[in-house]
Amino acid sequence: MKKISQLLLIGIAFVSAPAWAQMPHDAIYMPKKTVCIAGMYSHSSWNQYWEGSLKRENFNIGTLTTQSVGIMPAIGVSDRVNVILNLPYVWTSTSAGNLMGQKGLQDVSAWLKVKAVQVGGLSLHAVVGGSVPVSNYVPDFLPLSIGLQARTAIGRLLVNYTHPKTGLYLTAHGSYNWRSTIKVDRDAYQAEGRVYNTNVVSVPNAYDAGIRLGVVRQKWQTEVWAERMAGLSGDDIRRNDMPFPTNNMQATSVGWYGKVQPRNIGLNARIGYVIDGRNVGQNTSYTVGVLYQLNFK
Repeated sequence: MKKISQLLLIGIAFVSAPAWAQMPHDAIYMPKKTVCIAGMYSHSSWNQYWEGSLKRENFNIGTLTTQSVGIMPAIGVSDRVNVILNLPYVWTSTSAGNLMGQKGLQDVSAWLKVKAVQVGGLSLHAVVGGSVPVSNYVPDFLPLSIGLQARTAIGRLLVNYTHPKTGLYLTAHGSYNWRSTIKVDRDAYQAEGRVYNTNVVSVPNAYDAGIRLGVVRQKWQTEVWAERMAGLSGDDIRRNDMPFPTNNMQATSVGWYGKVQPRNIGLNARIGYVIDGRNVGQNTSYTVGVLYQLNFK
């Protein structure tokens, strides 16, 4: 087995990606001149994966474990505009076989989140963002690679309704994810039933969608969520072969998120599980973090 696709796909399939309040997929904003800094640790693992539609194990790998630490600030430019940044350090390992894991800084990501419309408890939000690799990690080593070396751009629309009195909310979002080509350390490769005599690889663009149901109060938040992501093109992992960046990775995940922040210091946690997929690992993940809020008013 080998690696998978870009940061978002990796987050669901092979490499864990954390999710927090004040994130690009929620309707929570930091007030103007306020910064919330999250220090987080993420852990994900799987020992079964889908080779196309066939679910199987790989005893040359055993259990693949991916861990990461990172700092994520959410910056309140105004009460309706936030900037969110993230830079994780990621390392991978296996429980069997002789393959060595990778480690290093992955990709720096940035998002701009704007509350475009607010009518009572109903709001519409627009999010744009992207990521750029910051280190020279090897992308063609799935599933032990820490990333894909692809530059990305994302556009997202998000709809939220929050009940003014109870704090009960429902959030839904949909996104389009563009990915650049990458270069691999080989002169030719096979994909989609043909041979390409080049080291330039096209990574499939993708979409993702999600829904969240929860309660948010002044000092705490809890929610359950479901997400779906899939490539818009690509092929399947060939029988008994390694994953390749051209694979069409699809995953449906469910989970829970919670946060407690009575003052400027808080804690949060996230748990996720892939219930169905294609060309991805059946990943179980958790993330824990410490939040610190700064007010520059």
